[in-house]
Amino acid sequence: MMQFDFSTLRRASFALALFAWGTMETARADDSPRRPEASAQDGQKSGSDERVGQTPNAFSASELHRLPPDSTTKHTLHLPGRVLSFAATAGSIRLYDEKGEPQADIAYTSYQLDGTDRTRRPVTFFFNGGPGSSSAWLQLGNAGPWRLPINADEVTPSTSLEAKPNAETWLDFTDLVFIDPVGTGYSRFVANGEDVRKKFFSVDGDVSALALNIRRWLEKYDRLLSPKYIVGESYGGIRGPKVVRQLQMRQGVGVKGLILVSPVFDYGSTGVLRYVRLLPSYVATALEAKSKAKSSDLTDVENYAQGEFLADLLKGEADGKASNRIADKIAALTGIDQSVTRARAGRIDIDEFRRELDRHSGKVTGGYDASVRGLDPFPRSAGQPIGDPSGDALAPPITSAAVDVLTRKLKWRPDGSYELLNGAVGKAWDFGNTPPESLSELRQALATDAKMKVLVGHGLFDLVTPYFATKMALAQLPAFASAPRVTLLVLPGGHMFYSRDSSRQAFRAEVEAMITSETEH
Repeated sequence: MMQFDFSTLRRASFALALFAWGTMETARADDSPRRPEASAQDGQKSGSDERVGQTPNAFSASELHRLPPDSTTKHTLHLPGRVLSFAATAGSIRLYDEKGEPQADIAYTSYQLDGTDRTRRPVTFFFNGGPGSSSAWLQLGNAGPWRLPINADEVTPSTSLEAKPNAETWLDFTDLVFIDPVGTGYSRFVANGEDVRKKFFSVDGDVSALALNIRRWLEKYDRLLSPKYIVGESYGGIRGPKVVRQLQMRQGVGVKGLILVSPVFDYGSTGVLRYVRLLPSYVATALEAKSKAKSSDLTDVENYAQGEFLADLLKGEADGKASNRIADKIAALTGIDQSVTRARAGRIDIDEFRRELDRHSGKVTGGYDASVRGLDPFPRSAGQPIGDPSGDALAPPITSAAVDVLTRKLKWRPDGSYELLNGAVGKAWDFGNTPPESLSELRQALATDAKMKVLVGHGLFDLVTPYFATKMALAQLPAFASAPRVTLLVLPGGHMFYSRDSSRQAFRAEVEAMITSETEH
């Protein structure tokens, strides 16, 4: 998952939670050749399961690596109080370099409601984070027409689950497009060599590819006039503002709103600030174990974190009185043994918190969702690595469900393995010479478009991207980027707070209000 220590980030194998203009000129598709079987809809079929295309032997060498032709199927969902009929398309968009050579096939899944005016109907694009995560989390856990229960308290790796109609789908008020960056889902390179991988597996190259892919989808389905929204989760907090800015300035596409789920905006803040950002989530986790915690319960803790706590941290560990003050306060707030907090001078890192909070029971907390408990495989150890009970169990059922939806429901059957979380992408990722941040692009995008809005959702018990980090970051934006243009919603839950019914419903209501109010205007 994501760590905020940049040196650790660069060594990490992957992080679930993770191109500037012109750096991805080699991924242009504007003047590239169309593939041989493409029609006006680039391989789209309408309703039938038949596919139009040539045999692989008729293609160049790169065609042997291509994904199947797009598959469009018709569906009807019977949901509480309404019936939704829509077209679902599973397919891909090929990106080319400036010489017209194919670079990568980017897979997407789209859902478009029947009987709408496409010039007025909103369309929303989704991507997850990592780097190395597919969009299945947001599609099957939150906004898609089918949803998989992903409550970490109930799901185990061997749980056999089928995606069921999603009463909280966003399809009521916006069409949906879920994008898998190259190396995730079924998206893949069709060019060989390290150069193309270096371009796509970088902060700037990734953003340029996503922005280009969005524009190409809009062109392909005649949706350039539709109101457009972007959703990013986790490392999507880096991607999201940068993609919006890239769309504005390079692709000629305006965005009505940016929606971020458990985002990270800045990898650059290290040192004692990491303890300030984490403290409210530590306390929320301790409160949840006793009774249901709410964001309103944490006002005093937030004030303490950015006041006396920070002041004592800045005095350094050499100041014994200051260190003992914060150590004793943390022990009182969290219930962690005072001997532990004093031994750490009040500076409790994530893994220490996860192990020490419930050590007497031999359990560890989750990192994605610290309210979730799991057995400590090494209960007598102080430093042995531990898994994440709030995340590890989810990957197998979500992977199986994603493949099932694509192949059985949407009739799209690529070869190769579906990559829900691809650690190789994280290992290969180029974060640049300085820690990435996206607040600069967020400022620029909001200043450029005075009507654009931003909605950010966080879970109280998320230790990977703690909500208070975002709260402090957004507080530094200019007055023109304050509420109601930029809204922060903090809900019970963890990194995937939408796994909780009440939080998913509350967040959906905020998103619907944002999109419908803009559409009506």
